[in-house]
Amino acid sequence: MSIIHKQIDSETDFAWEDVAEEHLSEEGLRSIKKHVLIGSREGAQNYIMRYFRVEPDGHSRLEHHPQEHEVLILHGKGQVQIADNIYPLSPFDVVFIESNELHQFSNPGQEAFGFICVIPKNAK
Repeated sequence: MSIIHKQIDSETDFAWEDVAEEHLSEEGLRSIKKHVLIGSREGAQNYIMRYFRVEPDGHSRLEHHPQEHEVLILHGKGQVQIADNIYPLSPFDVVFIESNELHQFSNPGQEAFGFICVIPKNAK
């Protein structure tokens, strides 16, 4: 069944109806929250769409894995490390991380940095 999750908060504090916010505290992560917008719960068969909010001085894990990422920056300024290179990111920039590429998203700024990330359903 198709579904719509309506945004319920302001443009600076992204949240959606019936979507839980997860505070991630795993090793290698700092000051980052995740919302699974579309996934198994919605009956998605092929992809998972997630929203990440990275607070100032926060970052994702520096990692590589078999699944690719498709990313759309929504707000704030951040950066992505891909292999040995670091690239600045701003709203509406689009990033493709290919399979097994070393990568990390981080927020060296003073305001929250948020982005949508789509991965194949068989990924974690």
